[in-house]
Amino acid sequence: MKEFELINRYFKGRGITRRDVNLGIGDDCALVTVPPNCQLAVTTDTLVAGVHFFNDISPRALGHRALAVNLSDLAAMGAEPTWVSVALTLPSIDRQWVEEFTEGMHEIAEYFNVQIIGGDTTQGPLTITICAKGTVPEGKALRRSGAKVGDWIYVTGPLGDAGLAIESRKQGLKVEPEHLKYVNKRFDYPTPRVAAGQVLRGLASSAIDVSDGLLADLSHILDMSQVSAIVNIDNIPTSDAMKSSLDFDQQLPFILSYGDDYELLFTVPDSNKGMLDLKLRQYGVNATCIGQIKSGDGQIELLHKGEKFDFKQHGFEHFAKEQT
Repeated sequence: MKEFELINRYFKGRGITRRDVNLGIGDDCALVTVPPNCQLAVTTDTLVAGVHFFNDISPRALGHRALAVNLSDLAAMGAEPTWVSVALTLPSIDRQWVEEFTEGMHEIAEYFNVQIIGGDTTQGPLTITICAKGTVPEGKALRRSGAKVGDWIYVTGPLGDAGLAIESRKQGLKVEPEHLKYVNKRFDYPTPRVAAGQVLRGLASSAIDVSDGLLADLSHILDMSQVSAIVNIDNIPTSDAMKSSLDFDQQLPFILSYGDDYELLFTVPDSNKGMLDLKLRQYGVNATCIGQIKSGDGQIELLHKGEKFDFKQHGFEHFAKEQT
């Protein structure tokens, strides 16, 4: 099988067809129509074997994961996902592998009403690059730069589960079988919080998805907004798998520093808390208040049982000399 046969068989004509796609796969460019009074949100992520996923991950899970992490970026901006381009680099063409990989990708694309409109295929080390596009009403996009002193800090779901999955595979961390299945699914099949992002439009002052770890991603908001934060560790939501697998001290690196959970971390002015609670209940979205924004230049103060708590590990960063 050659390049264009692969494209025609596994991408062209598969998946949903959106009415706003004027020209899809097959030409030099795709053509799409952006709705009136909307802005285009664009994000690009690259996944590299051995860095962003384990070499033994199932191809179906990899197809899901590759698209999900990009949709999570759109969710963090409050955007509605619409179109994606896929650049796939393969060592060789294994038909069964490609079939399962594209099946996983098409499943999540169809779930979120996203059309694959183009991309590229090349030969080389296994790498997946996705450019995802979405639309957001003009002036309503969530940004990292809007947090203000007094705003409350929220997260949409439990943190650290992906870290448990990673360490169970890398270091043999013992996780009970019923919990291991859950955390592995959280890592292999992350759920982008698209509905939550759209609920937060007009309510949240800033937002980001937790991809590099709570402290690292909160720091991005603080740096862009030129503020500091207080975070109550005791309020950070964790799963039964986390509580059953590790004691409190052992949990801290997972809930504070590990990424790959793809929950939304966001801030809300005090004046919007009541409406936020109403909207969360109305749309069945979960979120937990874990702290508050204060004045300063990017510091994060941690509290445990009402007392200041020191914690050194920060989060993942490519090209860092020492990874935590």
